[in-house]
Amino acid sequence: MDVVYLFCEFGVTRVPLFGYDERLFRLCVGQGGEWDRVCRQFIFRHGINSEQFSQNPGIVFVRVEKNSPVPVSISGFLGRPWEQAADDTDSKQEASVCADVSLAVAPTFQPLPEKFPEHWQIKLEDKLRSRKYSPRTMRSYVYYNRLLCQTIQKTPEEILPEDTTQFLATVEKARKYSTSSLNLAISAIKFFYTEVMRNKSIVGQHRPRQDGRLPVILSRDEINKILEVENNPKHRLLLMLAYSSGLRVSEVVALKRGHIDIDRKTVYVRLGKGRKDRHTLLSDKVAGLLAEYCAFIGTETWLFPGQPASRHLSVRSAQYVFEKALRRAEIPKKASIHSLRHTFATHLLENGTDIRYIQELLGHNSIRTTERYTHVARRGALRIRSPLDDPGDGEG
Repeated sequence: MDVVYLFCEFGVTRVPLFGYDERLFRLCVGQGGEWDRVCRQFIFRHGINSEQFSQNPGIVFVRVEKNSPVPVSISGFLGRPWEQAADDTDSKQEASVCADVSLAVAPTFQPLPEKFPEHWQIKLEDKLRSRKYSPRTMRSYVYYNRLLCQTIQKTPEEILPEDTTQFLATVEKARKYSTSSLNLAISAIKFFYTEVMRNKSIVGQHRPRQDGRLPVILSRDEINKILEVENNPKHRLLLMLAYSSGLRVSEVVALKRGHIDIDRKTVYVRLGKGRKDRHTLLSDKVAGLLAEYCAFIGTETWLFPGQPASRHLSVRSAQYVFEKALRRAEIPKKASIHSLRHTFATHLLENGTDIRYIQELLGHNSIRTTERYTHVARRGALRIRSPLDDPGDGEG
């Protein structure tokens, strides 16, 4: 029985064949495979008809996903289709065959070769630094351009406009990229080809429409539950600041002791999104806890030190703190730590705060971004009554 491995990465499937087998070659060619003579493998860029593969007797097809140490899908047993689950009568026989396959020496999953040369990466980074882009944006721009070349398996000079369309479709299907991630990838590719390679033929990609999702908002009772279940003073203060000051998670973890002005009851946000400074509110309750917290933690620079203490707490650690508190509070909403910022804006709006002031506190460029909170604010707080609750004096 022949064992054939299918390696799946970024929507591209590779089938290495180390010896000539006319039956397998004809099967792969018939499926649209491209023969790579150097690496001795077939490359499938548009998927494989797995049912046709599984109908070939005497061949076991093992599908291996990227970063998976073991096969995650095996096909070809008992003439069963790829996705169909085995029934009880087949389980013993299939288990024994699976065991035999697992004991075989499987080839190591080798990622697709890199096609984005180092000299282009250096030029891209230099151009980004000259424009004073943030380190996070620089990493993202380099990542997406490397991913484009690796996925399409072409160098930057060989990339064509239709390749970018294929790349975006591939990562959206294989990785379920959100609209914002796809837009970031488009921005990264456009910047590289326009500003670095001086090639404007690649930049004609239309951007996907933004999802019209409303933010998840927590009630005041839910906020209190989250804070009550968090006994760690450092984590509790972090969550309190994120909510009471409307901070992004990247902003709250990067706070320093000098950014808190207790006398003026303000929080200074240095180089927030868009590399903009701003001031926001400092809660009286948070101000009362800060002195005790700083004495307890002994922090010298960062308000929330990480590991090592010379660095601030990571964004992922802060996200985990919130996720754990949300579970302990038994709140079923699909909220994230960013929901605290959404809740801050919504509660201010419900309290009658002018929306222009909320825009300034959040650091939004456009009032339209802030206006979305009017769609989730409680109608009673905005003095809007349903016509069923206010039928009027009579029929008109």
